Amino acid sequence: MVYIIGGSGFVGSFLIKELIIKEKIQNLDKNQSPFFPEKTIIGNILNKQDLNLGSDIKSLVLLAAEHRDDVSPTSLYYDVNVKGTKNVLEAMDKAGIKNLIFTSSVAIYGLNKVNPDETHIQDPFNHYGRSKWEAELAIKEWYENDPENKSVTIIRPTVIFGERNRGNVYNLLKQISSGRFMMIGKGQNKKSMAYVGNIVALIKDRLEKNELGYHVFNYADKPDFSMTELVNVIENKMSLKLPKNQIPYWLGMLGGYGFDILAFLTRKKLSISSVRVKKFCATTQFNADKVHSVFKAPYTLEEGLNKTLEHEFIHPQKDDILFFSE
Repeated sequence: MVYIIGGSGFVGSFLIKELIIKEKIQNLDKNQSPFFPEKTIIGNILNKQDLNLGSDIKSLVLLAAEHRDDVSPTSLYYDVNVKGTKNVLEAMDKAGIKNLIFTSSVAIYGLNKVNPDETHIQDPFNHYGRSKWEAELAIKEWYENDPENKSVTIIRPTVIFGERNRGNVYNLLKQISSGRFMMIGKGQNKKSMAYVGNIVALIKDRLEKNELGYHVFNYADKPDFSMTELVNVIENKMSLKLPKNQIPYWLGMLGGYGFDILAFLTRKKLSISSVRVKKFCATTQFNADKVHSVFKAPYTLEEGLNKTLEHEFIHPQKDDILFFSE
């Protein structure tokens, strides 16, 4: 059996759909699964009594996490991402489970790093990144207690996008596909992204290989697109012709500050801000050579974008099953 913790969310829903054909699956989540309620047990990793794992479990995939930017109080990041992980490890020891796959994040590297690989120093800038790194340290300690018999895979994905996800990539695609988009800056800054179909394929691949040892992988679909290349993909898929005028970076930031003031005065969260302009114009790339040397992604980045555009904007689905993230 493959036991998934946190499988009712975006990645987990795709993962169960991929695994259920050949594997016996059990999902533990504090929320009911919109697609697989018959495979789901309601529980919380903060409650040790909910982690009553059976001896028939051969592998455990830990997806559960507090990850949004606006979690309050911030202690929840450490309660769920660190203490919750330690609770899972303790339960795994009791059940004799030796194979763990854990989804971490490139947030452990911090901001404005130059294409960091898995050996890059950890420098998280927010509570989410710090809590994920502390969880990794707990897993490393757990592994080193019995390294000859355990299999650990830690996946550090960049921003994940795909059908039904309402995160930052969706918001960007929506803005561009609306036809009312104008580039801020020169558009040569590159963005590492990961299509959900490739993330779940990687998890499935690691489950099948079940290699002993401690394995850490960044994940991003390659090659990275520049903002101009991303716009071109969307134009081609949706038969759009967007204006080629570019707003200078300084002018975009000035407009962002204006929206900051408006948001402060109205006490409303607006879709445009100086922080969003800065993020839009920044280069955020992560080295994923290691994973792509041992794993062949089933979808190219362009194919993942096209599948998302098809589902969300060309032939939009109206079943209201959506997943919200940053």
